Amino acid sequence: MDQRTRGFPSRRRLLQGAALAAVPAVPAVLLPATRATARPRAVDYPLAEWVPASTSNYTAANRPSTYPVDYVVVHVTQETYADTLAIFQNSAKKVSAHYVVRSKDGRIAQCVRERNVGWHAGNWDYNTRSIGIEHEGWVDQPEYFTDAMYEQSALLTASICDKYDIPKDRKHIIGHIEVPGADHTDPGPHWDWTRYIRLVNSA
Repeated sequence: MDQRTRGFPSRRRLLQGAALAAVPAVPAVLLPATRATARPRAVDYPLAEWVPASTSNYTAANRPSTYPVDYVVVHVTQETYADTLAIFQNSAKKVSAHYVVRSKDGRIAQCVRERNVGWHAGNWDYNTRSIGIEHEGWVDQPEYFTDAMYEQSALLTASICDKYDIPKDRKHIIGHIEVPGADHTDPGPHWDWTRYIRLVNSA
């Protein structure tokens, strides 16, 4: 819809309204049913853009009915933002996370719906019970962890915690390295957990 006309009735609708006002009232049961035009929201987090992962890279589910959501798992991509999205869209890769956060401006892409199980933790039990958030960057390059990234990611995590009643603490907001059996080291020693948890709780 053109922004310039948003919120203003069209000429056609005005004419239809005038025509209806000129005839006697008709019982509601005789009027044609109006068709719903609202479409389902494509993302779970309103500030995210939808960049879907391949359906070969996650498990369809109906969380939290099928599995409770108890954790947020923080990752670092070891790739660029664009390359990470391309990997998730590649059906041969067998990997995905629910969200990816860009370094320079905190832009957020949602790749897997929260109701579905992302393949991000390297542990099936944790995959089923968590939301995975990837952050653009490398564990040994702290310059990628910008203010915008921390702030936007913290807002996202706070929203997830509020939605699923997850405590906003380090027992429930964890790094990939803390997942039992994980062979990854992210988010690494330069990730500022104290700052991040403070931002999550003040969001």
